[in-house]
Amino acid sequence: MENLIYSLNATIPIFLVMVLGYLFYKGKLLNDNFVSVANKFVFQVALPVMLFCDLRTMDLEENFSWPFVGFCFVVTFLMFALTWIGAELAFQDKQMVGSFVQGACRGSAAILGIAFVVNMFGSAGMTPLMIFAAVPLFNVFSVAALCIHGRDTGQSKGAQLRKTLLNILKNPIIISILIGLVFAFFRIPLPEIVDSTLNLVGAISTPLALIAIGAGFSFAGAKKVWKPALAAVFIKLIALPGVFLPIAAWMGFRNQEMIAVLIMLGSPTTPTSYIMAKQMAGEGDLSGSIVVIATLCSAVTLTGWIFVLKSLGLLG
Repeated sequence: MENLIYSLNATIPIFLVMVLGYLFYKGKLLNDNFVSVANKFVFQVALPVMLFCDLRTMDLEENFSWPFVGFCFVVTFLMFALTWIGAELAFQDKQMVGSFVQGACRGSAAILGIAFVVNMFGSAGMTPLMIFAAVPLFNVFSVAALCIHGRDTGQSKGAQLRKTLLNILKNPIIISILIGLVFAFFRIPLPEIVDSTLNLVGAISTPLALIAIGAGFSFAGAKKVWKPALAAVFIKLIALPGVFLPIAAWMGFRNQEMIAVLIMLGSPTTPTSYIMAKQMAGEGDLSGSIVVIATLCSAVTLTGWIFVLKSLGLLG
């Protein structure tokens, strides 16, 4: 019972805040413009600031783990590659492959992932290192799959790929992680006033992001293309954690490292996958359905995985 309560305390508050966002939207307290502006603010300002604040005080000699970073990189490569191969074999309509691949593999590691870890441990912990290793590959694989299997938009596939790779390099989350690592490596101090201000801005990111996700939630997308959507959700929330979490445990990862791995593998599909699918002429209905179903089901699956990890002694 203690382990179950621990698991529920880790996950349910996150989803309750999302539900509040949905109810605020339905009650006309929030609107579509709020969702758009809040998502942009979180992505470009609040979340990068929070990651920078967490990383800049990290003792790299003690906490930076090349085995952990390498594991996240290799596992990300494998899960995308294997899912892509399986989708190529399974789908006769190849246009669905790109949206299926990113929907089955590209989790909300930055926003929802950070929220879970902060709720459990009080800080982002090892999650920034996971983001550093995995999120660029999330984007590269997703773009490649959509470029190869999307509809013709009049823009060359190479131009689309180059544009997205440039956007990855300009990604504020990646940039903030790199700057935070530089500050940590050289032990660069900040004036207390600046440090306190940044911490206040960073503290906005988690609640604001969760409210915006709830406010932007739609049930309509879940009604279309439900069979491949369910298959992608099963891969995302159950199959990938089921395959790779035991390997992470065997390699000795525990506590914050294990939770970061769980978020990388089993967090619900990021809503930006729908936006990317629409922008790159992928199968938007499939992407939207995956996002909706995965977000709903993850309340159960993440609680279950945390319960299993806690029961096995992999979480302190």
